[in-house]
Amino acid sequence: MNNGLFVTFEGIDYSGKSVQAKLLYEACRGKNRCLLLRDPGATEISEKIRTILLDKTNSEMSPWTELLLYEAARSQLVSEKILPEMALGGIVICDRFYDSTTAYQGYARGLDLAAVERANILGSCGLMPGITFLLDVEPKRALMRKKVSDCDDRLEAEGMGFQNKVRQGYLDIARKEAERIVVIDGHGRVDSIHKNICRIMNERFYNEITKV
Repeated sequence: MNNGLFVTFEGIDYSGKSVQAKLLYEACRGKNRCLLLRDPGATEISEKIRTILLDKTNSEMSPWTELLLYEAARSQLVSEKILPEMALGGIVICDRFYDSTTAYQGYARGLDLAAVERANILGSCGLMPGITFLLDVEPKRALMRKKVSDCDDRLEAEGMGFQNKVRQGYLDIARKEAERIVVIDGHGRVDSIHKNICRIMNERFYNEITKV
């Protein structure tokens, strides 16, 4: 682990990715340096950008502005948090990264995929995850997990059609990058999904990386 390890979790809204990211963090930190982050966010600057991005009052935001704001927040996150932790040999687990941008702004918003890819390279400072877990859930079933008290943010408010486009985008990305992206059926039990993720981590990286 001298060079660190970067692990990302992806999926549509309410796919369970945030829960699984946290569970993996809890499993890894007993044996390793470990940091749990979210994108956008996790730094003071990135959190301010996140607030702008998810604020429903910003309904006039153009897709290109949206794209560039995500990349700005990401570049701050990478330079301030991710790269320093990896330099110390730590495991960095991140809830979303540039695959989200490709799925949401590229496939769902309809922005030119080549342009999104170039923006992702800039925003990520060229950093690529060592492994990505894609929690695949049908949008209708994912929506059933939403609590009555949950308020939609600007992207969640886009509706079911938008989420279907995002999901198909993710699956297309996964087909293109099958070595890096592991598609996980997100419809199962939380504990079973977690054990499967830990098994994959242990198989791919230095034997017993987690305590599960």
